[in-house]
Amino acid sequence: MKLPLSPLTAISPLDGRYAHRTEPLRAYLSEYALMKYRCLVEIEYLIAFSFQKEVRECKPISRDLQKKLRDIVKDFSLADAKKIKQLEKKTNHDVKAIEYFLQKKITDLDAKHLLPFLHFALTSEDVNNIAYTLMWRDAIRNAYVPLLRQLHKKLYTLSHQWSDIPLLSLTHGQSASPTTLGKEISVFAYRLSRQLEALCDHEYSGKFNGAVGTWAAHVIAYPNVDWMKFSANFLKSFGLLPTLHTTQIENGDALAANYLRISQINTILLDLVRDIWLYCMRGHLRLRRLSKEVGSSTMPHKINPIQFENAEGNLGAANAQLYHLASALPVSRLQRDLSGSTLIRTQGCALAHSFTACHTIISGLERITPNRQSLSHELDVHWEVLAEAIQTLLRKAGKQDAYEIVKNKTRGMAFSQEDYHVLIDDLPLPSKDKLLLKKLSPQRYIGYAAKLASLIPMP
Repeated sequence: MKLPLSPLTAISPLDGRYAHRTEPLRAYLSEYALMKYRCLVEIEYLIAFSFQKEVRECKPISRDLQKKLRDIVKDFSLADAKKIKQLEKKTNHDVKAIEYFLQKKITDLDAKHLLPFLHFALTSEDVNNIAYTLMWRDAIRNAYVPLLRQLHKKLYTLSHQWSDIPLLSLTHGQSASPTTLGKEISVFAYRLSRQLEALCDHEYSGKFNGAVGTWAAHVIAYPNVDWMKFSANFLKSFGLLPTLHTTQIENGDALAANYLRISQINTILLDLVRDIWLYCMRGHLRLRRLSKEVGSSTMPHKINPIQFENAEGNLGAANAQLYHLASALPVSRLQRDLSGSTLIRTQGCALAHSFTACHTIISGLERITPNRQSLSHELDVHWEVLAEAIQTLLRKAGKQDAYEIVKNKTRGMAFSQEDYHVLIDDLPLPSKDKLLLKKLSPQRYIGYAAKLASLIPMP
């Protein structure tokens, strides 16, 4: 039985189960989008080419015709994409199908004189590398970054709201000096802000230099045109850095760096969701109850942190693809092989997994609230974490073996408040320091944690 394509029959969950999440990416990373961006490159090249004074055979295109040509891209429809697919069945070449599609469009505009100069002296990769880069860049700028900013803003809000809620730290899984819930969230907000800034500042590159990067066909036809300058200006018109030294393909280094930037963001978010999961496991964060939701098919009491688990899976899938893209695309046998051609088509999947993860993290963060009773109770049964404060004041008092004194009395032990006070009474400390330590509690031993959480600037 042949099933029609729908979210229920899609092979990938990105176009199936998570289609409602990934829908904003379709305008940038779909096959339809690739066709549209290829048309954009071809049309803009044709217009730019016509204005080279050395090219006497192709007169400058009038403003009216320029608008009509650009309207082909502006009005590009699914019906147009289907026509291109039909042409590709005959050509068995996707870029050539674009050329034939545009030939028909240009003919319909009564501009057949332009046909010899459509795709003039170009190789497919001159069109593809620009199209794929623009697709990726626009998806990042117009869809991914706004979503990431939304997530960053949520982390900022939580870091401020929870800035002074004490939390027992765990280093190596063992009780450690306390912090605050807000301060721990602020760490992720800070890390994400740094990566967001770098992501937005990233410079994308492109190549436009013919079959093997030598402009050979261009030069043989029009030796008096400065093709290096022309290509550089053409690439800059798209906001791309010109790459003059390439083989048939663009080197891929700028895209690879950007893939790795996204993977680093994913790694930070992976660290976040695992910590949130552990706070839920410890009972420190509660998940808001939704009356009709089911947590388990057999255990009615459960509310599971599924948003964070879902995000973890998607982040891992994204990074597996991003790492492969970053390591494989910049490598090609001699002047070019086709392995990268099929691979780069998967860049949308990598971003879609990242995109889905961001959505589910935001959804999960909207549902969590601190369990202050649980947080306080855990601190109350771990007074041994104040050993650091004790040995520090012993050092201040000039005790050379301060660390060893406290280690011998506390290492591997669990302390109650009473045990802690007995320990203080037995220490060679000035009375004022003993009084200071007795006023201390795990909840109050948080240093600048609350201040640090509040220092995170508004996104």
